[in-house]
Amino acid sequence: MTDSRPSLRVLPDAGALAQTAADEVLRAAQAANDRFTLALSGGSTPKHLYQRLAAADFAARLDWPRVHLFWGDERCVPPDDPASNYRLARETLLDHLSIPSVNIHRIPGEQEPAQAAARYDRRLRDFFGGLPRFDLILLGLGDDGHIASLFPHTPALQERHRYAVHSTAPVPPIHRVTLTLPVINAAARVLFLVSGAGKAAILRRVLEGEAAGDDLPAQLIRPARGEVIWLVDESAARLLSH
Repeated sequence: MTDSRPSLRVLPDAGALAQTAADEVLRAAQAANDRFTLALSGGSTPKHLYQRLAAADFAARLDWPRVHLFWGDERCVPPDDPASNYRLARETLLDHLSIPSVNIHRIPGEQEPAQAAARYDRRLRDFFGGLPRFDLILLGLGDDGHIASLFPHTPALQERHRYAVHSTAPVPPIHRVTLTLPVINAAARVLFLVSGAGKAAILRRVLEGEAAGDDLPAQLIRPARGEVIWLVDESAARLLSH
């Protein structure tokens, strides 16, 4: 059984973090069988990773036609909206690669939230034939300890049967669609990307504080048969005791 205790790696800066994250994506892809399933994240830190993956020297190392891209969460906005996680990935990654359109499984954020969640849930069921086991899921860390769009003390955290649900955020865009905890905890690998001094306090709470349950959703990521890796830069790690 895979050791699910998290691994922590501290990198000098955001550039080194992006390069190391790209190497981890490549490692996960090489370990996959016929296809490589990757769930993307939103935010500024993954943006640097996507730019590195799309760079010509690195993109050539991945067999993109066997890569299937999903999203860990999405804001309920049109795909061309500046807040769209899909738009971020398209502009920084997808537009620069030769990846078949049928391999891109975006969340239809322009639809009514419950309908979008149900449609994405069906897509996951049809593709995986049961509980999804992603080869790699990318996650960030919110200032309140949320991951994907699983926020503290919200009903989405309690979902155990659906694979994607409508969730609500404390800040706009309020309506979101997110993967659920059972899906994230079924992954072969979960890669956290955390950058910047503004994340230092919450990172210390998550990694070194008391178990807080629904107070800190990031602490609930414990794959039974998977690997958890935290890649953080020195600014984010400055309050950690080790």
